[in-house]
Amino acid sequence: MNEEASTPDLTPLLKPRSIAVVGANDRPGSYADIVLRNLGRAGFEGEVWGVNPRRDEVHGRPCVPSVTDLPGPVDAVVVAIPAQGVPAVVAEATARGCGGAVVISAGFGEVPEGRGLERELRAAAATLPVCGPNGNGIVAVNSKAPMWGDSVAPLEPGAVALISQSGNLAVNALGSRRGIRYHTVVSTGNQATVDASQWLRAIAELDGVGSVAMFLEEDGDGADLAESLAACAERGVGVAVLKVGESAAGAKAASAHTGAVAGDQRVFRALVEEAGGAWARDVHELLELARVLAEPRARPRGEGGLAVLTCSGGDSGIAADEAARVGLELPKLSGETEAALMELLPEAATVANPLDYTAMIWGDTDRLRRIITTVGGDPGIDQILVLYDHPQGLAPEAAAEWAAVRAGIVAGAAQTDAATLVASTLPDLMDGEATSELAMHGVPVVAGMRTALGCVRALRAPTGDPDRLRAIAAVARAAPGPRRGDDGWLDEVQAKELLQGAGIPVPPGKLVRTEDECAAFTAAIGGPTAMKLVAPGLRHKSDAQGIRLDVMPAEARAAYRELVSSPAAVDGRVLIETMEPPAVELLVAASSGGVVPAVVIGLGGTWVETLDDVAVIPLSADAARCRAAILSLRGAGLLTGARGGPRMDVEAAASLASRVGGLLLEWELDLIELNPVAVHHQGAVALDAVARRR
Repeated sequence: MNEEASTPDLTPLLKPRSIAVVGANDRPGSYADIVLRNLGRAGFEGEVWGVNPRRDEVHGRPCVPSVTDLPGPVDAVVVAIPAQGVPAVVAEATARGCGGAVVISAGFGEVPEGRGLERELRAAAATLPVCGPNGNGIVAVNSKAPMWGDSVAPLEPGAVALISQSGNLAVNALGSRRGIRYHTVVSTGNQATVDASQWLRAIAELDGVGSVAMFLEEDGDGADLAESLAACAERGVGVAVLKVGESAAGAKAASAHTGAVAGDQRVFRALVEEAGGAWARDVHELLELARVLAEPRARPRGEGGLAVLTCSGGDSGIAADEAARVGLELPKLSGETEAALMELLPEAATVANPLDYTAMIWGDTDRLRRIITTVGGDPGIDQILVLYDHPQGLAPEAAAEWAAVRAGIVAGAAQTDAATLVASTLPDLMDGEATSELAMHGVPVVAGMRTALGCVRALRAPTGDPDRLRAIAAVARAAPGPRRGDDGWLDEVQAKELLQGAGIPVPPGKLVRTEDECAAFTAAIGGPTAMKLVAPGLRHKSDAQGIRLDVMPAEARAAYRELVSSPAAVDGRVLIETMEPPAVELLVAASSGGVVPAVVIGLGGTWVETLDDVAVIPLSADAARCRAAILSLRGAGLLTGARGGPRMDVEAAASLASRVGGLLLEWELDLIELNPVAVHHQGAVALDAVARRR
């Protein structure tokens, strides 16, 4: 991995006091014209200069021929000229002592013919931070500074920041009618000198930021990301991430089981979730997650569960099903709470969780207030989700009823310790003004019930530990980068020698090179054996017809001949081991191939890809973390005695997994994979192993 990168000072770009626009003109639709108009509409209060050798002024702003001719260095130089001229302008900005550059121009590393030009730009920048190129720019809302390549209306400042490697996604987010108030928006573009992790750290340190939404197209430097996530955790800044590459089409081909079930994307997600961040499935969910994470009062403060309140029986049933789907508990209300609610609710209502309080009391502000405070006072409830739909075009008399409902929600939320959220059942059944009204009182609103329950789950996740995240960063920084190409593989015998040196149990066995050696050794064992071809880089032995199990002594010669006649055989080497008794099989692996080194644990054997039941732990990983990961598997009941089955030695499996992670780091391996690991009633044994040096 990289040495610790110096973090550039991004304050001049995030809080600019003076701006120069290179390529200034008044041609409608040109980037420079749009930027100047945006700054004028927003009411930017600092100095604005145009840079254009053919103009004295543009839109009432004074122009100079070049950046060198500016009367003094400016905080932000916005560059909106053809790509060929950009490196020279950036070099001038560096020499002039400007704070940073925002390069909206395209035609750089995003196209093959522009890669050399991007290298020139990077060299010209030297230590000057550059946003872009090929991005949409920066909207610094509090500074009234939309240095943005698309027309943007004046914005009310808020607590949500957005960092996006897609300019179009950021444009759509700003244009979306969902009532989110942004603090800062950065379109990172090609990230020539500043990447998303560095933007994240800088934005987390700004006053007034409550959450950051990130749309990412690449991993970046894992150590830098972990450090930036630590800064967010330290300052209580929530993080939501949407990252492309989760599908099989978006991931690289796997060379071992580990790559197939826990590739780069899962390791990246594990790091985000280790930091207490939320993982989004789409852009809508990303923005809604950022909205709720920005509100401190939305996080539950106790150890209770969620209650859902609605005026519809149908919606209550859907909410119950959705909560179960995402793994949210809806606790039964206490007898005292039920009795109090029966006094408040119409006879037609059924007291339960979810609670259908019926439409019969719609618009009754005080009664809704008391329902919310009663449910919120239940000892088993620490979070309330109120379903509220706001149709468009309400008649004045109906609008008054809807306003009364909102007043009841606000009053109830203010009088309970339970964190209160509001959600519409459908994403478009929410009004921007109503959303802003509720948000002003600390009640975030989520568009859509399914998304809302995902937000509830994110709010219930533990917050990140800055010390743990910095430890992950240190491991990632110390580890060499992943190996390229397809060499460096150890054979199974060599891999198991490493395991034994680390105190990891393997079955008793012997490497044989002839049929006679095979016959003699299996006869000495006297019972069933496992026979496996030995060759560097031989993975997926079952697929290669390179393994025979339960071989009795009388069958050993024939089995040996079959194995060494396989196309995968190299020099007649076969490993013979005693057969282990039946056990629960796990995959245990450690890899340096993801954004940070990580341990992978999952239900293993030949069906590991089909089961797809894995947990990923960024290194370092002690036995306690590995144990928690094992118990988080969907199939953990196979190990813990579910349905009357035997209890297996989870502690031994966790200890083994922790040692595998340590082995990866100690020997600077690219990958070490044990599949399967047999977990018995007492002890755990690595039955097969592959490893690859860096």
